[in-house]
Amino acid sequence: MTNIAFKKRVSMTFVATALMLLASAFIFAPGAFAATTEAAQRSDYNLALVCFSAAIAFAVGALAAGMAIGKVGSAAMGAISERPEIASQALIFIALAEGLVVFGFITSLMILGKV
Repeated sequence: MTNIAFKKRVSMTFVATALMLLASAFIFAPGAFAATTEAAQRSDYNLALVCFSAAIAFAVGALAAGMAIGKVGSAAMGAISERPEIASQALIFIALAEGLVVFGFITSLMILGKV
């Protein structure tokens, strides 16, 4: 894949993620857009921001893990093709990169726990 195609694919991923976050804001926090009193509107607005920040935390963790697994996985497959005895070490490195998703998920749960 060329550098231009990679940049285009990454930018399309960011656009799709932003659209999904916007759609989830309308689905999961409808009270923020239909509040009638000022106090209720402020409270619902804060709830929408908390939900949005939790979604950002998880999305950034998932995107970073995907990019890390792509690079580590391709390097691991190349190394395994030359020396098959290092396959277990390569899987450990892939699992470490997968841990980024877990950290993003835990962070989003901690943010939502403050609501």
